[in-house]
Amino acid sequence: MTTINAAQTLSTDLAAKAKRHLWGHFARHGTDIAPPIITRGEGVTIFDDRGKSYIDGLSGLFVVQVGHGREELAAAAARQAEQLSFFPLWSYATPPAIELAERIANYAPGDLNRVFFTTGGGEAVESAWKLAKQFFKLTGKPGKHKVISRSIAYHGTPQGALAITGIPAFKAPFEPLTPGGFRAPNTNFYRAPDAYAHDQEAFGRYCADRIAEAIEFEGPDTVAAVFLEPVQNAGGCFPPPPGYFQRVREICDQYDVLLVSDEVICAYGRIGSMFACDDFGYIPDIITSAKGLTSGYSPIGAMIASDRLFEPFNDGKTMFAHGYTFGGHPVSSAVALANLDIFEREGINTHVKANAPIFRATLEKLYDLPIVGDVRGEGFFYGIELVKDKATRETFNGEESEHLLRGFLTPALWEAGLYCRADDRGDPVIQLAPPLISGQKEFDEIYSILHSVLDEAGRRL
Repeated sequence: MTTINAAQTLSTDLAAKAKRHLWGHFARHGTDIAPPIITRGEGVTIFDDRGKSYIDGLSGLFVVQVGHGREELAAAAARQAEQLSFFPLWSYATPPAIELAERIANYAPGDLNRVFFTTGGGEAVESAWKLAKQFFKLTGKPGKHKVISRSIAYHGTPQGALAITGIPAFKAPFEPLTPGGFRAPNTNFYRAPDAYAHDQEAFGRYCADRIAEAIEFEGPDTVAAVFLEPVQNAGGCFPPPPGYFQRVREICDQYDVLLVSDEVICAYGRIGSMFACDDFGYIPDIITSAKGLTSGYSPIGAMIASDRLFEPFNDGKTMFAHGYTFGGHPVSSAVALANLDIFEREGINTHVKANAPIFRATLEKLYDLPIVGDVRGEGFFYGIELVKDKATRETFNGEESEHLLRGFLTPALWEAGLYCRADDRGDPVIQLAPPLISGQKEFDEIYSILHSVLDEAGRRL
């Protein structure tokens, strides 16, 4: 049997096994649906089981910050596994978890010096809400348990995190959810009310003040926290208007409500700094993070809390009765430390800050296409909103969006060699978040593929 035939046989065999046994995440299944099988990654490129290459325009899932195929990260995992493969943090500690906690705390702003490890972002969000509830119970405000978040925002899939998520369609199959989640407007300036359509700062104040309004409506003595992403993911990368987070910080201080910066996507260089709250000039009470901490080479998440929030637990007897078997796993912690070494050695954050304007300028050339209504984002995190009519900003209805995104764009972009996300949790968008090592060459390749495919989509419509 030739090498080519052997590879084809293996590919067919894998596809059959996947079809019979693998239950994909957020995936559709059916007789005619076969998921692409990804077998290898190198730098900003991924390869499927047939050897075809694609630009990884989404860093896996906003994860692979330093690129695929980093031997030093695999080696760090192997070294740690040989020395100590596992031990829990349940009243014990391991050297990698200790070192990583200190490293993260040193990157974090203000007095966010306490690091609680999880295995992913949804768990970090879940942990933050539980901490907020217990903190207020311990400090004499037991009624404070509710959470304010933004419409369309995605904060994770566990029952608590799902209650914070602001996407009704994602929540409906699992109701009734954990009670206590309430919504405020997001910061989509492209869809701002007419009164604010030409004034970003006024729009930001409007959106922030709706959070205060929600706290007042629910009762300040019942609201524990506000959960906000620095740049909101779902809906297509909504950056904060100028002054928005400063006003939100004022509101949270006024009502004694905790401000949680959900940076599961935005942390570790995606916007430019280690933590995106630094990019936008605010200090939260809690940061939730995951994804880019190891560049995806091993799963880990982290909730970073202020000294003030830890203080009630520091009396020798009070327990935060919460944890995960694999939280702060020693192998994952060792990989995270090696990943952060790469950040510092190669100046990843500096690279992102220097190249972010170039990425923006390259994507903005797509404005010459009638189907492109808005190009928005920050750092290496962008959304391109698609419209039926650029002049009126008319969007697509549900059936049209389904046909556009899943019927045409997703397979066409993949066939053209670009992995990204066609998403309609809000209005239809294309999302891009390439590895943080990308530069003009990769930006140009992404633009070229997008322009060609979106031009064809527009002509089909």
